[in-house]
Amino acid sequence: MFVGAPLSELSDLELIAAHQRGDERAFAVLYHRHKHFVFNVAFRFCGEHAAALDALQDVFAHLAEKLPTLQLTARVTTYLYAVTRSCAVTQRRKRARFIGGEELVEDDLPALPVTDADNQRAEFNAVLATLPVAHREVLLMRFVDDLSLEEIAAALNVPLGTVKSRLHHAIAKLRENPRLRAYFEV
Repeated sequence: MFVGAPLSELSDLELIAAHQRGDERAFAVLYHRHKHFVFNVAFRFCGEHAAALDALQDVFAHLAEKLPTLQLTARVTTYLYAVTRSCAVTQRRKRARFIGGEELVEDDLPALPVTDADNQRAEFNAVLATLPVAHREVLLMRFVDDLSLEEIAAALNVPLGTVKSRLHHAIAKLRENPRLRAYFEV
């Protein structure tokens, strides 16, 4: 880090160091840099906007508490993914208990015009839903969150070989669908 650099130009690790030296603004930069990533991961686990927002708040409250002594060996996104996963699952459990596990019935939703992209996305999501949770999670972390295999292993606290195996099986399952095969051809 060079003296006088705007906080927004600092790396995540430099921002953590700045915060640990007493610069409270560094936390705000980390929040703005990673809030969309955290929300998207939380939403995938919660499936509900309000629950994902609550998980987002929980994640950054956790980060604020841990930041003064945080020592990372991986990217900040790897750490945030693991914390977000935990907070989102907790939010989902809380809400299921609070509302009795009831879900919104599709018939209650207004009809929207459907496009070919919507159909393709729906088909992709339907195939994704058939994957075991562990395989789906690794696939999304790799291709949506753009995490390396090593980062996925660290975030999930599983061996690298397990990540590779789960990813291989997930892609193989997606390749079975003729309309999705083109996305996963090498």
